[in-house]
Parts: sequence; C-alpha cells; structure tokens
Amino acid sequence: MRDYKLLIFDWDGTLVDSIARIVTAMHQAADLCGLPRRSDEAVKGIIGLALPQAITTLYPELDEAAHVERFHAAYSECYVALDRTPSAFFDDVEQSLARFREQGYQLAVATGKSRRGLQRILDTLGWQNYFDITRCADETASKPDPRMLHEILQHCGVSAEQALMVGDSSFDLEMAQRAGMDSVAVGYGAQTLEALSRYEPKLSINHFTQLSTWLSCTVAETRTEESEHVG
Repeated sequence: MRDYKLLIFDWDGTLVDSIARIVTAMHQAADLCGLPRRSDEAVKGIIGLALPQAITTLYPELDEAAHVERFHAAYSECYVALDRTPSAFFDDVEQSLARFREQGYQLAVATGKSRRGLQRILDTLGWQNYFDITRCADETASKPDPRMLHEILQHCGVSAEQALMVGDSSFDLEMAQRAGMDSVAVGYGAQTLEALSRYEPKLSINHFTQLSTWLSCTVAETRTEESEHVG
C-alpha cells in the first residue's frame, strides 16, 4: 500500500459541476464563429485539454491561428457570461477537502483551465491560498503531458509514488500514468468510468466521499503492514 502525501485534483467535472456550462459555451462559440456545433459527447471528450488544443481537436479545419484565436475569444466570452456565479461544487467536495487538509494532506489542482479563469473563481471563493499549488494549462504543457504534475511534485517536495491524481477525463489519468503516479477515476464528470478504466486507476468513484473512505482504509492498511514489519 502507498502512503499518499499529496492529492492532486482536476477542477471541471471533478471538484465542480461545470460540464454543462462548458458544453453550452462551446456550442455558443461555434454559432458566433459560423461553425457547425459538435455533439455534446464530442465536446465532453475534449474537456481537460488546454483550450487551443481543445478547439483544434473539435475543429481541425481551423488551420489558421487567427481563426483559432477568434474561437478562443468567443468561447471565453460565452463561458464567463454563463459563469457569473461560479459553478457549484459537487456534493461533499468542500467538506472532504477541508477534512483532507486537517488530516495533513497537501492539496493541489491540475487543470485545463486558464490561469485567469481559475484565479477568477478562487478569488470569488476567497480560496487564493487554499491549495498548496495550482497549475493551469496556459502556464505549462497541456494534459496529457505530465509536465504540470512534475511541477506540482517539485513544488511540494513529494515523489510521484506519494501523490494521487483525481480526475474525470482520459487526459487526467493518462497524465498521471505518464508521470508514474496513481490515479482515481471520477465517473460523474465528463467521461464514463468504463472509458477511464483503460488507464488502470487505483479507484473508481461515483461520489466524492468514496475517496475519503478509500483513503482512510488505505492509511489503516499501510499502518497495519508497517507495524507487522516492525514486529
């Protein structure tokens, strides 16, 4: 059993219930740019990527930077309009995060959001210093490149074996896999647990409190094994 010191969370679809707003904003941006709407499932499939990569994945025909930038600006405008009141946390997220801090875990966020977008939400919540570190897609490499995880590990002084990535997309779990880090698959966000199972997560959950329960059991089992070895 591993003794985790650091818990790293994706934001959209893992901590906050924002998937519907992202899908709606992407559809509205397509309308403004005169492009066909992609299906809801197609949009959900790119959530987690940095926005430029997400746009070009959905619309590979946008081969000029100016067109991608126009879509980027349209999406950002639409999303901010929809998100004047930040998306709500999923049930029990706030309580669980507070409990994790009390238990001594370091907490981090690894998100495909922009720094401006995440900071706007953290400022609204008064959570500017809540997490030990947050990393956003526009200040490092986009998921599934493991660079943002490496940066988080370095900042926290923790090895990959002592960290756990929690996310709702294939990009989250592939990023963790490439970093040599354990992961937890979230089934209530952008992608299904069936789709995420190929990345061999240590745990699959449909409610956030399941993570707390599992971590408590993991800690108990680790301490039992350690005491047996000492004996």
